[in-house]
Amino acid sequence: MTSGDIDAHQHFWAYRPADFPWIGKGSGLDRDFAPQDVGDDLSACGIVGTVAVEARESEAETRRLLDLAADDDGIVGVVGWVDLMASDLADRLEALACEPKLVGFRHHVQDEPDPDFLRNPVFRRGVRQVLEAGYAYDLLIHASQLAEVPAFLDAVGPGTLVIDHGAKPLIAPDAWEPWASLIAQVASTYPVFCKLSGLVTQVQRRDGRSDGNEPPILRYMEHLLQCFGPARLIYGSDWPVCNLAASYREVHALALRLMEPLDRGDRDAIMGGNARRAYRLEPASRHNDPSIYRETAPGGAS
Repeated sequence: MTSGDIDAHQHFWAYRPADFPWIGKGSGLDRDFAPQDVGDDLSACGIVGTVAVEARESEAETRRLLDLAADDDGIVGVVGWVDLMASDLADRLEALACEPKLVGFRHHVQDEPDPDFLRNPVFRRGVRQVLEAGYAYDLLIHASQLAEVPAFLDAVGPGTLVIDHGAKPLIAPDAWEPWASLIAQVASTYPVFCKLSGLVTQVQRRDGRSDGNEPPILRYMEHLLQCFGPARLIYGSDWPVCNLAASYREVHALALRLMEPLDRGDRDAIMGGNARRAYRLEPASRHNDPSIYRETAPGGAS
């Protein structure tokens, strides 16, 4: 697969309440979600491939997603979970090295009760091992944890890092700062990628509007575009979680609205090219090549 749009953030799960305590009963997410459930929307929106991202901190779940991807050509990559704190992490990564669609890992830092978790030396060592093995690392945090990100990035060193969901800012009156300044600092200093995903569920007013004018979510999306530029912003829907606030097609349309002023090259980068680079979706460049961290300069489009 060398062309076409990619959704770089989707979830598929076999629901059991004990496995997904973050899913509320009656929320609409408390059921199974499979690739075929979103297939019509992807086709309508011109999406040719998706990256499946873990939603449960379990190595068994990573295996399940890899099995799902092996049987589905539309799943072009898997961001899984592995115990980054394990003393035998190197062996666990070696056991997964034969998986052609495994492109990265993430940990639910947003759920850690320790506010200083990003300073944990064992966790930092684990992320460093993942990066040195040539995988991407998805950083799942809340906006309140952004201040710790620069020191974390300095500690883990070179590699491909992707900030999920724009660091999950609250989209509400008086919530713009300090998120806006902190995400701009990270973007200008470090060559990390950022996913344009998961923002619709951060809107604190259901209608998503303020004073009858532009949806305030667009202000946040425009800020991410300004900070990371078209070369480091990655489209993702966060389906099916997005369904709590907007349908797949509404999320896709919102992304296209953001990109209306961009030329075709920049639009194609956000809608697929950057995901291919960040996750090395071409098999020949999959692992053990940290150059991706160096080839995209911070500070916007390049």
